[in-house]
Amino acid sequence: MTYLDVRPETTGRAAFPPVAPSSHEMVLGELAPRLLASLNRSDQHRKALYYLRGLLEAEGRKSIRTIAALSGDHVSEQNLHHFVSSSTWDWVPMRRALAHHLTAIAQVQAWVARLLIIPKTGQHSVGVERRFFPSLGQVLNAQRAIGVWAASEDMTAPVNWRLHLTRTWLEDHRRRSQVAIPDGVGPETLTECLGEACLETVLAWNLSPRPLVVDTCEVEVAAFLQEFADPGVPLLVRADTGTSLTVTDPLLPASEGQTMPADQIMAVARDLRRPARWTDRRPDSGRHTHLAATVRVTLPAAGGSAAPYGELTLLGVEDACGRGRTQLWLTNMTTAQPALLVRLTRLADKVGADFTDISEAVGMRDFTGRSFGGWHRHITLASAAHAIVALSRRAR
Repeated sequence: MTYLDVRPETTGRAAFPPVAPSSHEMVLGELAPRLLASLNRSDQHRKALYYLRGLLEAEGRKSIRTIAALSGDHVSEQNLHHFVSSSTWDWVPMRRALAHHLTAIAQVQAWVARLLIIPKTGQHSVGVERRFFPSLGQVLNAQRAIGVWAASEDMTAPVNWRLHLTRTWLEDHRRRSQVAIPDGVGPETLTECLGEACLETVLAWNLSPRPLVVDTCEVEVAAFLQEFADPGVPLLVRADTGTSLTVTDPLLPASEGQTMPADQIMAVARDLRRPARWTDRRPDSGRHTHLAATVRVTLPAAGGSAAPYGELTLLGVEDACGRGRTQLWLTNMTTAQPALLVRLTRLADKVGADFTDISEAVGMRDFTGRSFGGWHRHITLASAAHAIVALSRRAR
């Protein structure tokens, strides 16, 4: 899967069951002091708690109206709307605090970056555009954003987001002003958007080193790898079947030195497939086996110059029976065992499953406002609500 969820925005979708307060209140009590430490005013702290509880407990769509209704007379819809859409509090410290909290109490094994597609019915929400999505094979009117998730085998939670904004939005001064996009925000490709989100999370926040798993085929793999050429971040990046690579592996002597698409390389390396066994530590799970093959490759050099990135490993993964489509991944972890790499790819699948199971229930896609800041504040608080649910389940 290369996207999270694409169900159309509706006003009458089925309600998700509320999360019982007893299951999350202890986790919220532990997380809140760190998460909300950057809010300087007591009224902001209070509204943030009401918003979080609303995301966790309100039934149906998590609009500001339903959240305010759940809080009774304690906070008005107008006050909550201002707190999310028009206030000045910075969401970055809250996201950074969430990331550090998760790495301190959970065995985070990797950071997983994925594309989130949010279908919309109108044209006024920040970043919404009608475009073709290759991962879906269809045209949608939607926002798209990059999410970076903390991931382990027993829980995942999003910690950072970057909304993709194109020149269509950023060079239209009227539209830009209407949704209050800050002056310093400039246009970028989706690949640049992905790179900035990952660099901020993995490097700027001073988090302990962990592999970065990039699960989207809608970016330029070579350009993204160049972003990480110097920092030395362990990378595992989803590759499209047509990604052009140069074979350097002596185990494929007939193809060594040739440049060809990734799927053709894996077809040639079919006899190199071996069982990759790994243990799922979640309850009611056990040992799993996939067929995996690895081939040493480089990105093609342009104009006779040196390869733009060092030697890489192309990983092909399919089920144990050899059926279904082969997943293709590129990694700079050239000495890692195939079983370890396969386990990292499974974390990307868990992120997708947890988005459907938890993120939807806490209203990750439910912000109905239009502003740039409002979108970021809502999705930050929704990410915290997701983490509270995930940590509560993990504790049980």
